[in-house]
Amino acid sequence: MNLEDMRLDCSIKQKKGLHFILASIIIWSVVTGIHFTSLPILSKNFLTFCFTAPLMPLAYMISRIIKVDFTNKGNPLTNLGLLFSFNQMLYLLIAMWVYPTVPEKMVMIVAMIFGAHLLPYGWLYRSKSYIVMSVIIPIIALIVGINLPSYMVAGTMVLVEVLFSLLLVFEVKRLPRKVI
Repeated sequence: MNLEDMRLDCSIKQKKGLHFILASIIIWSVVTGIHFTSLPILSKNFLTFCFTAPLMPLAYMISRIIKVDFTNKGNPLTNLGLLFSFNQMLYLLIAMWVYPTVPEKMVMIVAMIFGAHLLPYGWLYRSKSYIVMSVIIPIIALIVGINLPSYMVAGTMVLVEVLFSLLLVFEVKRLPRKVI
């Protein structure tokens, strides 16, 4: 398989990562609920970190439901996709700094990091939706986060992720059934 065939294989077998975006809807919904509470902001932020942790198991469960090859071991580009995800972990150090320093802006920072980390998946999955959303999400998160409380940032992320999921569903439907 050449590079383009491997990218297409990832797009088809992993449905352009739709399972992860669907899992993120659940996580952002929980984060929205957390930030609606009257808990102290540091407690809300701690719970936000805690409830982002189950992304991988949630994505795995969703992959089983929507019939995604979660590991796609036959394609070496799958490891590249993992590298893209681990890259986001490094940026979460910024969110950890914001956590006690400017706690009311932590959800905004997490949302911006999440959105920006999507960019390389645009290349991997040959997806305009990933490319566009990787730019739009950080900008929306910044605008909402500067002007509104954290629960509004998280709620906006839920809406954006639903839209993103729908865009990916349309992209996946246009894919061929298998690699030639």
